Amino acid sequence: TEKSTRYQKWGKEDYHHPEELQNHPLQSLYQDTVLSLFTAYEEALPKIRQVIQQKYPARDGESEAAWERRIRSKYVDIARFYLPAAALANVGVTINARALEHTLTKMLSHPLSEVRHIGEEMKAVAQANVPTLVKYATPLPYLQHTPQQLQSLAAHVKENTLPSDWCRLVFRDEEAEVRVLAAALYRFSNADYEWCLEFVKSADLESRHKIAEILLGGLEKHTVPLRELEYTSFVFDLYLDQGAYFALKRHRMMTQTPQSLSTQLGYALPKGIVLAGLEEHVHKAMRMAHTAYCQLAQFNRDVASYVVPNAFNRRVLLQMNLRSADHLIALRSADNAHFSLRRVVQRMAEEIKEALPLFAPFMRNNPAETWQSIEQEYFHETRVIIPQ
Repeated sequence: TEKSTRYQKWGKEDYHHPEELQNHPLQSLYQDTVLSLFTAYEEALPKIRQVIQQKYPARDGESEAAWERRIRSKYVDIARFYLPAAALANVGVTINARALEHTLTKMLSHPLSEVRHIGEEMKAVAQANVPTLVKYATPLPYLQHTPQQLQSLAAHVKENTLPSDWCRLVFRDEEAEVRVLAAALYRFSNADYEWCLEFVKSADLESRHKIAEILLGGLEKHTVPLRELEYTSFVFDLYLDQGAYFALKRHRMMTQTPQSLSTQLGYALPKGIVLAGLEEHVHKAMRMAHTAYCQLAQFNRDVASYVVPNAFNRRVLLQMNLRSADHLIALRSADNAHFSLRRVVQRMAEEIKEALPLFAPFMRNNPAETWQSIEQEYFHETRVIIPQ
């Protein structure tokens, strides 16, 4: 389980001090930037809280403590846009030994010393309990050198301007619906897959809809659909704020390819910050973080990412099957999900519905809102670009 940054409280020292910056001329810049962002966060909290208190007043008979518990996540969800990636958080992991060995190998090969040290500590604990199962977890030259070589090649790829659309479905299976329906029939028949596929292709629309209704129509809020939904896939190219990505990356039933966290793609500005009278306050904090990032990135781009606040956007490529997409969309479009990620998954649901009209009526996204309504209610802007 994860102790989310939505609810955690920080002190002035609750941030990571990179080993790479010890006794380095840029160390003071790093520390000053992170501390200034923490200060800005603390200054913003009570002002945003006042806005939320006005919007969600105490109920009749509700105690002060109960009211605070009810509204705290709402104002923290907004204030967290100030927090840098360096802010510390807690995470617990449940994992089998084979997967742990692979995870440790990646951590021990990571470019950041923080990740390598955590990997070493985890390996030491694991060896005390399952010594033979993680003994081969060592730094791997392939994982150390291949990213560096690809990064060198990628430097020759000309950077394009920011796309006009922040969510693009860049790949989908043109036969997605018939493949899924054929797989469902295959499971419960004695025919081969090609025969089932031809059966579905030759069926009229009404017959296909009947199969889809049987396959998906009985899904309730927490029902896990049949595995045959996995016989198709989608690839999305997104850019979203870092806070939303923090929640998205926990959904590992997909392939995720994030680009480095930077300040180059602009930042999102929640409406709650503006309503609290903090618009110039947040712009100042983001400009400060951008300036520090640019200086630190000349030394080490990975280390520079620590000073980037949650408000800044980043690119990520996602590949998932329909079953994983259904799980992500149903869970993260719910009312209690953070509004940044609700916006993303509602847009993904819209794209999938358009691509799969036969399955569209069965998508389990929250019908009470759309990505446009979320954007209008919660965001003043979603991409504020700092002049270079």
